[in-house]
Amino acid sequence: MQPRILIVTAVDAEKEAVMRGLQGDERFAAAAVGVGPAAAAARTAALLAASTYSLVISAGIGGGFAGRADIGSLVVASEIIAADLGAETQDGFLSVDELGFGSSRIAVDSVAAKRIAAALEAAGLPLCFGPVLTVTTATGTAARAEELARRNAGAAAEAMEGFGVAAAANDRGIPVLELRAVSNRVGPRDRSAWRIPEALHALEQACKVLTEVLT
Repeated sequence: MQPRILIVTAVDAEKEAVMRGLQGDERFAAAAVGVGPAAAAARTAALLAASTYSLVISAGIGGGFAGRADIGSLVVASEIIAADLGAETQDGFLSVDELGFGSSRIAVDSVAAKRIAAALEAAGLPLCFGPVLTVTTATGTAARAEELARRNAGAAAEAMEGFGVAAAANDRGIPVLELRAVSNRVGPRDRSAWRIPEALHALEQACKVLTEVLT
């Protein structure tokens, strides 16, 4: 069977969690494409040129915004935002949209996203549905976290690949989704508080649900 849904992660540990969750379902293919939006865009584009897919999912672990997505929970993106694509000015940050050079936002397949979110909740998995931010530098201070939350209303999580994956899929007219399992809080960098094994387990559980929902 030719896989028709491509799940893209940054690193092998995420890919392995995804594959454990998929349990050999031949409708899905999984690939680790590297860290950051540039690697994600380039390598996802190559995968999409080599095979035909009907849906692309950017998946992995990420940071959750306080009050929105707790550690160990899941986030299904309502939209994918390149949060630091723009320019710093004396009056503050201007997005690429405000500069008139394009868009920092890519729409997800909203019907599929809401269906997956509902299924995850029905499975008893803690879930937040909201914007997922793509950044090229992971947030490491409270001030930066507050600024990102202020600029992006309802932001649920941040990661480093979603916009790149989405740009590659969008360029070929393929619907896209983003799914994140929260390993840490967006804010001051404290590796002792990260819960990567728990987040990878949550990602695995979420992918089991995907096999039941994406028919």
